[in-house]
Amino acid sequence: MDQVLIAGAGPTGLALALWLTRQGVNVRIVDRSAGPGETSRAMVVQARTLELYRQLDLAEAVVAAGHRNPSMNVWARGKHRATIVLAEAGRTLSPYPFITVYPQDQHERLLADKLAALGVDIERNTELVDFDEHDGLVHARLRRADGTTEEIAVPYLAGCDGARSTVRQRLGIDFDGGTYQHAFYVADVEASGLEPAGEAHIAFETGGDFALVFPYGTGNFRRLIGTVSDERAAGVESLTFEDVRQDALHSLGMQVERVNWFSTYRVHHRIASQFQRGRVFLLGDAGHIHSPVGGQGMNTGIVDASNLAWKLADVLHGRAPERLLETYALERQAFARTLVATTDRMFTLATSDGNVADFIKTHILPTIASAAARIGDVRELAFRTVSQITMHYRDSWLSRGQAGDVRGGERLPWLAPPHEDNFVADGAIGWQLHVYGQASAAVQTWCEAHGIRLRQFAWDEACRAVGLHEDALYLLRPDSYVALASVDGSPQALAGYFEEQGYVWKGDATAAR
Repeated sequence: MDQVLIAGAGPTGLALALWLTRQGVNVRIVDRSAGPGETSRAMVVQARTLELYRQLDLAEAVVAAGHRNPSMNVWARGKHRATIVLAEAGRTLSPYPFITVYPQDQHERLLADKLAALGVDIERNTELVDFDEHDGLVHARLRRADGTTEEIAVPYLAGCDGARSTVRQRLGIDFDGGTYQHAFYVADVEASGLEPAGEAHIAFETGGDFALVFPYGTGNFRRLIGTVSDERAAGVESLTFEDVRQDALHSLGMQVERVNWFSTYRVHHRIASQFQRGRVFLLGDAGHIHSPVGGQGMNTGIVDASNLAWKLADVLHGRAPERLLETYALERQAFARTLVATTDRMFTLATSDGNVADFIKTHILPTIASAAARIGDVRELAFRTVSQITMHYRDSWLSRGQAGDVRGGERLPWLAPPHEDNFVADGAIGWQLHVYGQASAAVQTWCEAHGIRLRQFAWDEACRAVGLHEDALYLLRPDSYVALASVDGSPQALAGYFEEQGYVWKGDATAAR
């Protein structure tokens, strides 16, 4: 029997299907489109997404196919003002200390191919038209392009169907927020003249305009993103690249030799009032949309999928009570609210106009950025913030304890080489226990009896430096966040945690496929 119906085969829906399938859950995934997108707005894959992709054996493929962007160059009124070197800042924080530029259309194809290799077909030209919930199931009606319909019943429905989500609309869930006055344009171009050629650039102009340039692929391919802030924004749908060419290139000295794709769009900031209602969930753009500042949108949807997948798997496999699913909305909606508020402030600052705002953006901010780029702690803070590695669930009732500097709900600190890599995935997705030092024989026996993988790492100064505690227990959720951090190195701490959460073990806790 199909256990989860996924509406939408963008990155969020595909990632959810992969994580569920790898954890032994049967899925159906439908999408109204005929195939993966040919163009895309999303370009950036953040470090935290790549860390999670290790579970799906996708991280290295994304890095190999994408473009590593080590730095962001800041321009103002035609002058280069600062270079923020992210690679140097992140090299001790993550296995992926860079921004990866990887267009969404290519990203979707990679995910779809991986899903097909697991035996799951995407049902294209098929849309979810209606559903209701009764008798412990979601009853859904699907319609294909030829007009035929199908009625199915599944335990759970995941709405990954974008900002105009049918799932959200059918549930009548509010999508509060607004639309920015500025319009955006996006173009895929072949260009030369911009140095350093392999790095990202942001240029601020007077009047509230800014432009972003990302290199990608091979050769001179560039993704250009900018704002349309004057009276032309009212007729944004009819604009061409020639209408914005002068604005886009004025500051950067870039020569566009060919325009392969150009589009304009409005930017919204909205968040759903609920991420779950009964057996139905909202993920990705169906639940939250915001400005593209910081390259967070697609990554946030993928982390939504990682968060929900293991909870559905544990409930469907009979290990956890249904109340576990309530933590999806608790954890992800809180993060989405913070993200929308943060990107709103950043976007408002970037697009504000007037003499004072122009002076701040073209003089004060570049000066601050130039000085900050030379301070290691500031570079590190910038990387931590943009990469999403600081995102946490400390306030979730799934998060317990503290050992060293590490608290329940946080991402486990990464141990950089030459230390053994503690982020390496071994294929199975499930609960695991990390001990930095020596686990007692009783803990080893308990883990073996409950099917929880125990990983022990030699204790050294590197462990202490990242905030770990010798011989402490770090219980990791299947999405690799710390559930329990305990200096009590006994199995009773583990047993007590799972008892509190209502878990009942039935065989191996790492059922995977």
